[in-house]
Amino acid sequence: MRMDRFTAVMCALLFASAALTSCQRPAGQDGSASGSIGTVTPSGYGATFLGVGECSSRGRDFREVSCGSEKAWARVLERHDGRPAVGTPCPPTTDFVLHISESRPAFDEDGDGAVPRGHACMRNLEEPHPGAPGRGGGPRTVVGDCLYTAREGQVKETACDGSGEMPPRFEVTDTVARRAQCPPSTRLFVQLGGDKAVGCARRV
Repeated sequence: MRMDRFTAVMCALLFASAALTSCQRPAGQDGSASGSIGTVTPSGYGATFLGVGECSSRGRDFREVSCGSEKAWARVLERHDGRPAVGTPCPPTTDFVLHISESRPAFDEDGDGAVPRGHACMRNLEEPHPGAPGRGGGPRTVVGDCLYTAREGQVKETACDGSGEMPPRFEVTDTVARRAQCPPSTRLFVQLGGDKAVGCARRV
């Protein structure tokens, strides 16, 4: 069933890159998460609400729109059902994540009385791409990203070119399975999750 008869609430979440658990030689650090809130009204494009390849508008009130519309702002790279855990992976090119938090509309796509809770990994159709390496944003920390110490126990991403609010202090050079695999130049270990759960960062 088309998805134009229900409303859904979505949150733009920042996962690993928003606040990161890290260990700086010689002391350890811990991070905390942050994010912003938006609402979404679907428009009925596609069989699945915000399915892979579909597009949303921009702003606080996100809407599902045709990708050919002048209002289209970002495209869905991946769509996952279920409540996301911290560090739920999205593709490295993801610029932001939309969290679908309402799952009981009056009408839904398959007639079972529920639209699955989930999240969509989004990439802007045009620049800027905050999820690109070194740009200071996005839901994932990747090789080439830069970090600063926000406070004791917390590090966050910032733009490597110094255009962000805070200057870069570390740059992620490698992602590995274990700390022992980091190069000797590593001065900061960043907990990322996944198969390569450790980010190795050098001082800049």
